[in-house]
Amino acid sequence: MNPNLMVMTATPIPRSLSLTLYGDLDLSVIDELPPERHPIETQVLRPIERARAHNFIRGQLKQGRQAYIIYPLVEGSDKVQAKAAVDEYQRLQENAFPDFRLGLLHGRLKADEKDQVMTDFRDGRYDLLVSTAVVEVGVDVPNASVILVEGANRFGLSQLHQFRGRVGRGEHQSYCLLIPARADEAENERLKAMEEISDGFELAEIDLQQRGPGDFLGTRQSGFSELKAARLTDVRLIEKARGAAASLFERDPGLEADENHRLASALDRFWANAAAGVNGKGEIS
Repeated sequence: MNPNLMVMTATPIPRSLSLTLYGDLDLSVIDELPPERHPIETQVLRPIERARAHNFIRGQLKQGRQAYIIYPLVEGSDKVQAKAAVDEYQRLQENAFPDFRLGLLHGRLKADEKDQVMTDFRDGRYDLLVSTAVVEVGVDVPNASVILVEGANRFGLSQLHQFRGRVGRGEHQSYCLLIPARADEAENERLKAMEEISDGFELAEIDLQQRGPGDFLGTRQSGFSELKAARLTDVRLIEKARGAAASLFERDPGLEADENHRLASALDRFWANAAAGVNGKGEIS
């Protein structure tokens, strides 16, 4: 009749947002690295320093390590000025890393093809994996010690932090190199934060402030929601509001008292709008 429930996420959710969304749940936070993990050294490079980054990667590969190079696009586009994995893969194999084995991974491959590429990389059949954002989560290759993110200014903070988590999973010192599309983007606020901060929870708070939380009940993952809060990073205010709400529902769970009728009406309007979703069919989006 009363089953236990555990909800898990690998992405740090800012405490303020956790209290707002999951205020009725007990919250457990794992905010420490597994034993024997080393902090990952992170550096922002200008596009003109790309050759230097490739030299560094070659040095790591010669030591028997493996590496990732991440691109924001699968293939080149006339509309978006950014490097693409398929286009760069051949150039890297011929010019930058001719003596090493390169693999190519992107979202347009079939599921079994993607699995085979990842298995080959994990088993050491590739030295370097050229990929799009599909390696953001769920990839565990302890021998990989370098990740280079091209067009790094095009990614959000949480996504960059997830990329960085693909290395540093073994005993070797690991490195994350970030190259924006243009030299003037090297001072990008997100990229500087990546250089200075390794704590995923602190980065998640910054990401929340910059991009907004998106929809609480829908699918939009950035922007600011219809559910208003004075300031989503004001944890003390949210805690007070949560306590007041819990106390109110203990006294009047149906909001039937005269003094709570206006609140009940506001709540009905909120849920009616949420249920309408983006398609207007009465289904929660």
